[in-house]
Amino acid sequence: MPASNFSSADPLGHALLDYQRGQLDASLTVHSNVAEEEPLPAAYFFRSLWEMPELERQALDECRGRVLDLGAGAGCHALELQSRDFEVKAVDISAGAVQVMQERGVREVACHDIFAAPLAHEKYDTLLMLMNGVGLVGTLEGLEKFLRHARTMLAPGGQILATSSDISYLYEDEEGALVFDLNGPYYGEVTYVMQYGEQQGAEFPWLFADASIVQDYAEDAGYEVEFLGEDEQQQYLVRLTMRMERDA
Repeated sequence: MPASNFSSADPLGHALLDYQRGQLDASLTVHSNVAEEEPLPAAYFFRSLWEMPELERQALDECRGRVLDLGAGAGCHALELQSRDFEVKAVDISAGAVQVMQERGVREVACHDIFAAPLAHEKYDTLLMLMNGVGLVGTLEGLEKFLRHARTMLAPGGQILATSSDISYLYEDEEGALVFDLNGPYYGEVTYVMQYGEQQGAEFPWLFADASIVQDYAEDAGYEVEFLGEDEQQQYLVRLTMRMERDA
């Protein structure tokens, strides 16, 4: 099916499908309320294991049991896990991304958001949220909601492996002091719009949660929190496990 058969509200899907069809220079433009617009090459979603940042490779090594890959994009993580004989279900809200994953050989794929009710009827040993995957929750309110929802999806002893970033550096003045409205929204709540050619998608929220926020929200929701690594871009990898399971 050609990319043009998809809704123009799915610029990511169009870009991934064009790349899959051989248009290797396909690239999105990302607009946000906190930074200048920037390109996002479709190739980024098709990375091999050794093209992935170290935190993502570490997360893949930490996976266990049945894996749910949330916000799976073109399926690079799911395919790597399949090659290691993991049972993986890959989920993305983009219909185009889902078609690309099916074409690339991801065995179990679904098209819906991370809060979808069907997920609550299945149990997973690992919930995987990479490429700043905490952002999928959208807002701090969404983070609280997702942490409750995730408890219904995790098998006994299950874990969430997720990456996020602290973007407070965007609010530093010339002296390095942080300048933002403490009475306003949390500075990590960002609004994005993706554009591919003339196709512009709907505005959507994305959460960049600093480590202390994740720790506070996760502990309040009954999780144990373990930070597994951090890189030079202030991105980190965290493991969340249900406290009652670990203490049992």
